[in-house]
Amino acid sequence: MTGVRLDSAALAGRGGVSRPRRVRIVHLGLGNFHRAHQAWYTAHAADAEEWGIAAFTGRSPVQARLLQAQDGLYTLTVRAPRGDAVEVVPSILEAHDASRLDRLIELLSDPAVALVTLTVTEAGYRLRPGGTFDADDPLAQRDLEELVHVLGGGGTMTDAALQTPLGRLLIGLEARRRTGAGPIAIVPCDNIPANGSYLARGLLDFAGRVSPDLAAWMMTEVAFVSTSVDRITPRADADDEAIARAGWIDASPVVTEPFSDWVLSGAFPAGRPAWETAGARLVDDIEPWENRKLWLLNGAHSILAFTGLARGHETVASAISDPVCRGLVEDFWAEAVVHLPHAIEHQDYRRDLVERFANPRIQHRLHQIAGDATAKVRFRFAPVAERTVRNGAVPRGSARALASWIAAVRADLLPSDATSEAVASAAASADDVTALLHVVSPLVAAHPRSVAAVRAASSAVAGAVSGAAARGQR
Repeated sequence: MTGVRLDSAALAGRGGVSRPRRVRIVHLGLGNFHRAHQAWYTAHAADAEEWGIAAFTGRSPVQARLLQAQDGLYTLTVRAPRGDAVEVVPSILEAHDASRLDRLIELLSDPAVALVTLTVTEAGYRLRPGGTFDADDPLAQRDLEELVHVLGGGGTMTDAALQTPLGRLLIGLEARRRTGAGPIAIVPCDNIPANGSYLARGLLDFAGRVSPDLAAWMMTEVAFVSTSVDRITPRADADDEAIARAGWIDASPVVTEPFSDWVLSGAFPAGRPAWETAGARLVDDIEPWENRKLWLLNGAHSILAFTGLARGHETVASAISDPVCRGLVEDFWAEAVVHLPHAIEHQDYRRDLVERFANPRIQHRLHQIAGDATAKVRFRFAPVAERTVRNGAVPRGSARALASWIAAVRADLLPSDATSEAVASAAASADDVTALLHVVSPLVAAHPRSVAAVRAASSAVAGAVSGAAARGQR
């Protein structure tokens, strides 16, 4: 392979791209999406030189090791249907394994650090559906006990054995409180409605169980920002030839689509990058924007994953070309848009989504999307069905979406997650439809006409899957 290996000296030698002067952002959950989205927006902000990022991995240290060898630099390949564009993103100054509590504590004790961004999955927060601390989660409970022990004088903060993102964030915030480093903003970048409020509830509940002093400080010194994030970023190898043509050798490339969107709502008491100069939107009311994205994009992704896998597809592009999968998506969209405000455009958005999904050069694997399925159904399908029920109607499109999940559960197509035991127990009951609905939406499960609609849809989806199998599509 020809090209120059990425590091700061090589970047300086090529000219044209400057690095930030210092770290002012801490990120938890270093992965491809963060690098295609928040790090990219930060690099393209008008004041990018003032906003370096120190990023910490979630579960695996691999990404940190790869980026450390490249001084945090990586190539971003924007893959359009007719060609690639490759750029080097310079905004990550430090990459660390999640275990580096010493560096996390040091950074969050620095008054210059103004915000923490997070890319954590719905299940990764380890909170209850309403956004409160989950005392039944073994990792969350273990972190609670460790924090109480350490902050009570039973050990040093840097040596705490913490395993959850929120546990690590809390010890960093406690260090900031003790050093008087000032206010800070926390910016979750996930697919949870009102994610700022959701995270605030969970983190404050957690903090209150650890230290009333920390919880009280957070009430006045920590701001929570709600966001809607959008950029399809699959787990896939980049086109090495395209990167080589750009003149680089990269051990940790990222591939993404041309489209990107970021909507934020909230206060930044210690400042923020000028993300709006890179295309982000700052709004007073984020709910309509996040619902549009969560229901229409993420909801469609889950339908395509559940039904597409059952019908023998491997990628989003393949599944959206299947009339059965596409029909389920369109049915769900037709019901979902009824619950969007009239001022929120959705017709062009849906058309663009189909084009984005069908991009054959973005290999977005359905197995990737199928992870954490139960949490995703709670946030993507259930709210639409519940709004329909509250309006006095029977869910139709959302009933088919829920049925696609039930079919995937019955066929054992979904990766295990924190809810697997509860889902398996519900699936083994005499009335698995009602029991499974209760796992994701007690309101829908208590509405007989909705249950009947999901039951009928389950039979139809099962027929479509078995028909595909009989034709050899599986």
